[in-house]
Amino acid sequence: MPVGGTVGAYAVDTRDGRVGQVMGHVGGYVQLRPPGGGREWDCPPDTAAAAPPDVVLRARCGP
Repeated sequence: MPVGGTVGAYAVDTRDGRVGQVMGHVGGYVQLRPPGGGREWDCPPDTAAAAPPDVVLRARCGP
């Protein structure tokens, strides 16, 4: 299920499985930031999927 890139939503980058919070959109990409903070990365919108709540919780709390 692709994510529309709603700012504040959580998404999974299906290219590598990373979870990030949508921070914005630049140059046709969705900008994601790790839940605990850190460097944003660009994700093509067609490879960003809505993150289920359990995935977000694991990403926020650590392994």
